[in-house]
Amino acid sequence: MTRPLIGVSCYVERADYWIMRDDDVVLLPRTYVDMVVAAGGVPVLLAPVAGAADAVDALDGLVVAGGPDVDPARYGRSPGPHTDPPRTERDAADLAALRRALRRGLPVLGVCRGHQLLNVALGGTLHQHLPDVIGERAAAVHAAGPGIYAPVDVAVEPGSRVGDALGAGPVRVRCHHHQAVDRLGDGLRVTARHGGVVEAVETAPGAPWTVGVQWHPERVPGDLRLARALVAAAAAARGPALSASAPTVGP
Repeated sequence: MTRPLIGVSCYVERADYWIMRDDDVVLLPRTYVDMVVAAGGVPVLLAPVAGAADAVDALDGLVVAGGPDVDPARYGRSPGPHTDPPRTERDAADLAALRRALRRGLPVLGVCRGHQLLNVALGGTLHQHLPDVIGERAAAVHAAGPGIYAPVDVAVEPGSRVGDALGAGPVRVRCHHHQAVDRLGDGLRVTARHGGVVEAVETAPGAPWTVGVQWHPERVPGDLRLARALVAAAAAARGPALSASAPTVGP
């Protein structure tokens, strides 16, 4: 049976590969691709270019991947001293794809930057640098160093989509972020926290399956619970024939 088509947003960066040095490339960590495949979906990589949102009309679900900071101009702020240089093209493409998916009622999973972008797309704002908000020591657990996805225990709201996927009680996740949700976007509710830091948001019960997590589920290959929940929601939204082939949500 046909597996759900899950779009995954990509980066545009300067990179070294094969015989090339400092080349302009569209890229995505393979961990996202492997996560979607292992969860029962077919990954469709979305280049961050104008018009890419049109591809969303052919999809069953969307993953908005992590990456550099969202341009503060997108939520009416000036950039602080610790904010990444803007990726204007990617911000525009990701927001267009995300808004198209939300209008169509597609299941959406936002990861780290994608979680923050979901909040911004719905009118929310971001803390641009967590150490300025909660202090250096408290913020250090969220960003242990370049390329390090440190363990963080988050308190999950029982009965939420995140709670249904991950279970009750503290859940250990992998984080790398120096920004976080500030003012919550319209129609979102907080469903996981670490202390005062928002670690997950989602839409209300009865709305299409829409979840943002500040952590990186793609960095824990043995834990497919959130990815399976997304793929199952995508299969169910597409129809009974596809739902029959969707994987069971669980560890």
